[in-house]
Amino acid sequence: MASTSSKRHDQYKGIRCRSSKWVSEIREPRKTTRIWLGTYPTPEMAAAAYDVAALALKGCNAVLNFPDSIGSYPVPASTSPADIRIAAAAAAALRKVDDQGESNYHSSHYQCPPTNEFVDEEALFGMPNLLVDMAEGMLLSPPRISSSPSRHDYYSWNSSGDGNLWSYP
Repeated sequence: MASTSSKRHDQYKGIRCRSSKWVSEIREPRKTTRIWLGTYPTPEMAAAAYDVAALALKGCNAVLNFPDSIGSYPVPASTSPADIRIAAAAAAALRKVDDQGESNYHSSHYQCPPTNEFVDEEALFGMPNLLVDMAEGMLLSPPRISSSPSRHDYYSWNSSGDGNLWSYP
């Protein structure tokens, strides 16, 4: 939970507890100013807002709270604080918890399949023997490379007798 001294969340980056609500903000790179991302009822919502802002400002170098959700986050129209704030609020809304305490994030928004889930590439690409063909290809010997052609073979392309490209009159 939140530590008593700083009221920052131990698990999520970029959020803190203020008056029993969770707030999120991010410092702009190479500046002393911060972008206020909003106040949210749950730490997960505030953390999702932070993730969107971090991606917009820091790109692939951003440290995220929910790296598995990167594909489902909205992208700000620009890096202006107003656009980042709008996208952050949209990401937080995806993590909203209903009255029963269950997150509607998974049911209301597309989520990428887990990486350890089996994907049938043969059916996906309409190639019924894809894996078999790939395995057979690994068993084939590499093609033989013939010896390099002689110097004469390089210049024999013009054998009509009307002169060589390199001969001058």
